[in-house]
Amino acid sequence: MQTRPLGRTGIQVSAFSLGTMMFGPYGNPDPEACVRIVHRALDHGITMIDTADVYGGDGESERIVGKALRGRRDDVVLATKGNGPMGPGPNRRGNSRRWIVSAVEGSLRRLGVDHIDLYQLHHPEPGTDIEEPLSALTDLLRAGKVRAIGHSNLPASDIVEAQWVAQRRGLARFRTEQLHYSMLDRGVEREILPVCQRHGLGVLVWSPLSMGLLSGRHHSPSAGRLHWVPRHLTDQRKLDAVEALVPLADQAGIPLRHLALAFVTAHPAVASAIIGPRTEEQLDDLVAGAGVALDDELLDRIGEIVPPGTDLGPIDVAYEPPHLRRATG
Repeated sequence: MQTRPLGRTGIQVSAFSLGTMMFGPYGNPDPEACVRIVHRALDHGITMIDTADVYGGDGESERIVGKALRGRRDDVVLATKGNGPMGPGPNRRGNSRRWIVSAVEGSLRRLGVDHIDLYQLHHPEPGTDIEEPLSALTDLLRAGKVRAIGHSNLPASDIVEAQWVAQRRGLARFRTEQLHYSMLDRGVEREILPVCQRHGLGVLVWSPLSMGLLSGRHHSPSAGRLHWVPRHLTDQRKLDAVEALVPLADQAGIPLRHLALAFVTAHPAVASAIIGPRTEEQLDDLVAGAGVALDDELLDRIGEIVPPGTDLGPIDVAYEPPHLRRATG
């Protein structure tokens, strides 16, 4: 497993990271099986694990990851995220200082560790001044509870603003961005990836298989995925593109899922692609594609199907800036 720099943090991470959104009742409900997936990932050479407080419901994914890492904590770069609802009421979520400090303490308890290597804001929050989370995260960095900070799903203009505010206010700056990128979803190539490169941010890619559409010819979406991303999984433009990509992968002698992973990791801005297996068998199959490299001719042929900088259609769970939403009342 190749390792790469995580932006300019000085941290090295594996080209594939283990995502744990599927740990718990909404994916693999067997905690011991999930622990075995973590151990097998480490044995494969994966050195980064990405989780979040909301994964699995009520922090279950973090608890499973914490159990799996007992005695092996120093083997991994441990990343988690906060922002989503963790209980009733309007203040047990969000990017306020009040909640971020509590959220980090909760993640530390569930993970059973004394520090988090990378703490990420899971979603933008336009109604909160970016100085609020930056100030709180700076204090957590100085306290040693967090070693690096990042964000997820941030538009390019917000990335630049956050860097500017950090510089002007003397605060720690974000060092990573976690974004959605795949052969079907290339819009980030237009502005966000170049901005990340300009500011030295390490890029982590979530759902490089486009929520399962790029898993392979005989893939059929689960009821759970259809519940969360019905528009995405039934978008005819995307289904047509998959049908065109399948023979391209066959001609290259590469399984479509391996082609998809090699595509996102070929971009020079990308530090690591996050894979989220539900079973050890799925993990083994995905990791088998770690050595695949794409030449310029193959990348150009992919570009003929989905042009660079193009999103074929919306993905239901992606962040939508408030100015693009329809006003209601």
